Amino acid sequence: MSGLSPATVLVAIQRLAHTGHPEVTSSEVARATQGSLATVRRHLNALCDGGQLTRSGQARGTRYRLAGRTAAPEQPSANQHPAWSPAAIELGRKLDMPLAARDPVTYRRDFVEDYVPNKNWLMPQELAEALYRDGRLREQQPAGTYARKVLEQLLIDLSWSSSRLEGNRYSLLATEDLFKRGTAGSDADAVMLLNHKTAIEFLVDAVPLQGLSTAIIRNLHAVLMQDLLADTEALGVIRKKMVNISDTVYVPTQVPSVLEEMLGIILAKARLVKNPVEAAFFLWVNLAYLQPFEDGNKRTSRLAANIPLMLYNCSPLSFLDVDAHDYAQAMMGVYEIRDVARAVDLFAWTYRRSIKKYVVVMESMGAPNPLRLRYREHLSEAIGLVVRDRKSARAAMEELGLTADQAPGFQTMLLEELQKLEVFNCARFRLTMTATQAWIDANRPH
Repeated sequence: MSGLSPATVLVAIQRLAHTGHPEVTSSEVARATQGSLATVRRHLNALCDGGQLTRSGQARGTRYRLAGRTAAPEQPSANQHPAWSPAAIELGRKLDMPLAARDPVTYRRDFVEDYVPNKNWLMPQELAEALYRDGRLREQQPAGTYARKVLEQLLIDLSWSSSRLEGNRYSLLATEDLFKRGTAGSDADAVMLLNHKTAIEFLVDAVPLQGLSTAIIRNLHAVLMQDLLADTEALGVIRKKMVNISDTVYVPTQVPSVLEEMLGIILAKARLVKNPVEAAFFLWVNLAYLQPFEDGNKRTSRLAANIPLMLYNCSPLSFLDVDAHDYAQAMMGVYEIRDVARAVDLFAWTYRRSIKKYVVVMESMGAPNPLRLRYREHLSEAIGLVVRDRKSARAAMEELGLTADQAPGFQTMLLEELQKLEVFNCARFRLTMTATQAWIDANRPH
């Protein structure tokens, strides 16, 4: 990055600290500033020497923080955790026992088979109904409208939050920058984030048309794990290999026929659940418990939980601010004891945060522009002709019968959107990232 200076590096670290990353690596700063690692490290050393930063750790474990900021406490502050119920606290005590003191367990299919949709509830019924009332879009709209309206923010929030739970080291700021660039190089963390982005875009496009199906879930897994599984034949395929989960005594079933059968039963029951919040929770818990794929099961379950919410136009669930240890214990409670107490508390807490976040996002958009609503579909068609077919804006307008006389104001709106079009916002016009990037690389011909 030309003009990179110690001041630029310091500002980047301040922004990272504001997004919840008080300690950063030199690589994270390099990604945030788009500077070379050698230059960034030189400026970091200068800032440390000048007393503006402090350094801790050695070699690859080196971390930098703003001077005067104390290290984060071992236990996050209270507002970063759910207010655990007595049942969740008791479950936590059981899960805190050493592994050697806990008996090995395997998959129990009756956890799903005994569940009767709309009669049994994994989440307390009153809670599920309250969350549905708070999270739903008030006016009647086509399925998927809510998710599409907040798509740009959702892509960043859910991709980053879900990837962070998998140990991804990118900061929120670096994730935004990555989505603007749209290329991953050889960085596995970047691939993970971009896969999440593509998977969310896939759901927003496909779910309103196809609903909740086995094909949707298997495609979701394939997109999430593309270039992250050594065996490409395992993408979207029910696993035939043994999987082991670290830090738990739970051993998933290893029988492919059982995995396939139970996946079908889980999806069939989820489709019958009338309350979309309960359906989302049911999917999240059961897909992770089943472990139907070779890898990537938890991230698949997190995104799949959004499918019922999309279908019923509820606020998306982006797992904002979830602590990795809290998440692991919620999963272990299901894996080992089939107890959802901690999962319920965690889900309700983070979904309420998502609801508040996307209400604000919706409000920030203001009232819809009547002109944009009138020409919504025509705008997508025209932009598709320009980007995919490389037609001029004028030719696209003429082909669609949208000349200045026939559609006043359309040309100005079209040219403005073409100027703002990027790979990270192209899904709203039903464009692929590849086609959009090729058009941008060709200097945006229009």
